[in-house]
Amino acid sequence: MTRIIVLPHAEACPDGAVIEAKAGQSICRNLVEHGIAIEHACEMSCACTTCHVIVREGIESLAPAEEEEDDLLDRAWGLEPNSRLACQAIVTETPLTVEIPRYSINMVRESK
Repeated sequence: MTRIIVLPHAEACPDGAVIEAKAGQSICRNLVEHGIAIEHACEMSCACTTCHVIVREGIESLAPAEEEEDDLLDRAWGLEPNSRLACQAIVTETPLTVEIPRYSINMVRESK
């Protein structure tokens, strides 16, 4: 298990969280499995940017983004050099600190 610290987000995780994540799974899957309401409109298929996160610590442990992810990230709100799509960033044994941006480009929230 790997620790992921989720910084506070007004809607998705108001108090922030520390979760024990499964290495080999995406950041997004780990967050959802721990009840953190990160948006993922495309059901984690790398077809949107609603699961955009900013990796504040531990980004060097993640495999580099592939071209498809990079192309989508260009459309993400609040893009930073350490931005990733949470559905594509696979957790390793290295602890991570992630921030869910305040806004996404999702026009309709999922009701899952």
